[in-house]
Amino acid sequence: MLLSGHYAAATVIGLLLSLVSFLLLTGYQRKVVYHRLAPWLPLTARPRRTSSSKTPPRSISPERKPPGNVPPPVEHKDIFPPWRRDALVPAATSSPFARKNEPPGAFDDSPDRIFRESLIPFTTDYRICASPAATYTPMGISLSEIAALSDFPDYAKLSGVPLPIPYTDFRIETALPRPYRPFRWAYHQTMSLTRLEKDWWLEMESNFVESIRERKELFDKYGTMMLNYLPGSELACKELMEMVLQFQCARYPQYFSLSHSEQRGHVFHNGILKNETVIRDMHPLHVLLENVPEDFAVMLRNPEDGHYYLRAGVLCSSLGWNLSTKLGMQLKEIHQPIPDYKEKMEFSMDRYFAKLPPARPIQRGSWGLEIDKPLFMPPGDPHEAYRGYQMDPAELPLSRIHLRVDWQTLRRLPLSGSIIFNFKALFTPVEDFREEPHIPRLLAHILRNGPQNIMAYKNTWHVEHVVLPALDRWAREQESEGMVEKGWEVSTLEETPFFRGWEEKWRARQGF
Repeated sequence: MLLSGHYAAATVIGLLLSLVSFLLLTGYQRKVVYHRLAPWLPLTARPRRTSSSKTPPRSISPERKPPGNVPPPVEHKDIFPPWRRDALVPAATSSPFARKNEPPGAFDDSPDRIFRESLIPFTTDYRICASPAATYTPMGISLSEIAALSDFPDYAKLSGVPLPIPYTDFRIETALPRPYRPFRWAYHQTMSLTRLEKDWWLEMESNFVESIRERKELFDKYGTMMLNYLPGSELACKELMEMVLQFQCARYPQYFSLSHSEQRGHVFHNGILKNETVIRDMHPLHVLLENVPEDFAVMLRNPEDGHYYLRAGVLCSSLGWNLSTKLGMQLKEIHQPIPDYKEKMEFSMDRYFAKLPPARPIQRGSWGLEIDKPLFMPPGDPHEAYRGYQMDPAELPLSRIHLRVDWQTLRRLPLSGSIIFNFKALFTPVEDFREEPHIPRLLAHILRNGPQNIMAYKNTWHVEHVVLPALDRWAREQESEGMVEKGWEVSTLEETPFFRGWEEKWRARQGF
């Protein structure tokens, strides 16, 4: 009892001395101590983060919902993305073209109101802003600091996402995309997000040259339905292009490189196309069109309401819509045709866009079944007629039916704060499913039992009369041959978005 009494007294004295020491610290020192201890503090003991010029103002408990599961009203204009100002100095140090005599400045303790009033206007070109030192992006970075970083800064440090590991075994001649099968059961309309595999942000396959040619032909034919940009998107487009080229050079150094000279500036060398692109000679999105067979949509935060709007893009792979029908729209307007979006996803998506950190890009996949391999299908396209009826099976062999997967990624750019949605259309003959464990039965179950409104939106009906009998036959084969266990209860595969044994099969087919 005596020992416990001495222990209690010592504990009280220790706590009092700690409290006195804490009170003697400066305000800045208290913040440092608190943030280091915060992960170990009880949740109820943590005070709400106070807003300052270093911490963007946030809404009060945006995740908390009132009774009835009705989303609370949220002032998105008061929600800012997580900043990465601490990465500015390391990035400036490691960036070869940064102006070393102009290091990033330190924020003062100006009120939040001044920061909000100093945001770059929605439609303003950052290059002609009157007061770059006093104008900020939503990431809390001034335009003068961005100018000091110059071209092609170290985006790995700025974003917190390391550059990919060089894929030195890669050979474009036989390269195949990874076999994505994003099938889920039970099948509901959800975001279905997973963390991006950093080495696989941008994948290439053996049709690289053909794909670039097809995309350029589509642009020549359709123009702004394929590629366009609105005022205010200049910084985001430049930042996106530079990040993409840095990734390509790091991932595939045997094919891509960047050089710089006083006469020409930065030049991108494409060893697959055997050409070079002088960066300053064309808009950043045209640089991507010429060199990268993927689609990119640029979403900007509007400081007036805090919501995100589609302001630029190069989109050559859309079915039933195109860039000109969506450009300028808010996120919820873009997704208006999707079943259950407003009821089940709008609140979550708006919140996700508002808070997505640059260091946590994500990936997901959407899928459909198509006759042949339609890459782009504007309204009224002749190929669209296939979806209106079921073709005579004698005229529609299985070899013409393909799974189309749009493998998508979402990431925040670290300087502009823009969100980039990118995807690539990948086609697989449905006949490949015969050798993929569980896939025939899983897909057949989804086609027969998926929610009616979602399946109608996917519009797979026009090929189901041919696909379903084949899937059923392959499912029986797999069970009789012992490829899958008897009585398997249909569910999302553990290997999703792939299937058991996918990697060995994939590597054997491409030869590396």
